[in-house]
Order: sequence, then structure tokens, then C-alpha cells
Amino acid sequence: MSFYPSLGYLVFGSRLRRLSEYFLMEVNKVYEQAGIPFDASWFPVFYLLSGQQPMPIIDIAAQLEISHSAVSQMVTNLRKKGLLKTTPCKEDGRRQLVAFTKKGTEMLHQIQPIWKAISIAMEDLVMENKQSQQLLAAIAQVEQAVQQQPLSERVVHSLHKNK
Repeated sequence: MSFYPSLGYLVFGSRLRRLSEYFLMEVNKVYEQAGIPFDASWFPVFYLLSGQQPMPIIDIAAQLEISHSAVSQMVTNLRKKGLLKTTPCKEDGRRQLVAFTKKGTEMLHQIQPIWKAISIAMEDLVMENKQSQQLLAAIAQVEQAVQQQPLSERVVHSLHKNK
């Protein structure tokens, strides 16, 4: 038996991270084969901006549920690559508005067909196994459950209960 499945929930996070890293690596291969210098880790920011721009960094962070600092670092990196630009917000000069540059818009048009192909390929992959079809719903349920009561609280409760 494989090491990971034999440990059950003890390695749940490790297995999810390993699977996530695998998917990102595979998607990056697709971009590379298409000759597009895009990194899959940029997807959330590109996707949000594809629907609305300019967008304040704070709004990007809120929608992605990650820190303002993490978004700011990614935006800075993408700005250095010439894909994004930032401008001060007219109403509040402390806030930075993020938008695509011409180069970023061109890249967006190149990668959007790949996003559609990824969605189709993932749907096909999931349809191969009936239980896999419930994967997104199951992940959403786990996310909701840990928002209501963090895992750390659950572990501490279990420790006290088993004393």
C-alpha cells in the first residue's frame, strides 16, 4: 500500500498540496508547450482582472481570501514583467488600482483558450470516476466546516476529550 493512503487524515493536507503542485506543474507544461511565459500561480489575479479592472489590491486580496501582502508581492512581480500596471485610486491615494498593460491583455487573450481546455480536461478526468464527481462539493463542505470551527480548535477539543 502507498505511504500516503495508509496514513489517512494525518496527511490530508500533504496529499492536497502534493496534488495541487502536480496540477500546477502540468498546467505550466501546457503554457510552456504553447510558448506562453505564464505561470499557473498567476491565474487567480489574471482571472479576477479579466472580469473587472482596474481593481484595488485590497479587493483582490479579499476576493482571493489571501493577505494584502501576498497580492501586493504578486502584483509587483507581474508589474516588473510588464503584465500589470498600478495607479493610485482617485478617491483614496493610499489604495492602488491594478489593471493589465497592453502586454498583459495580449497574454490574457492567449491563455483564455487554455483555461477553457483545462476546464474540459478536468471535467473529463472527474467523469472517469463516479466518486470524483463529488470532489468539488466535498472540498467546499470541508472549507465551510473549518470556517465555522478551525481545525486547530477541533484538534485541541479532541485532545481534551481523550484525556
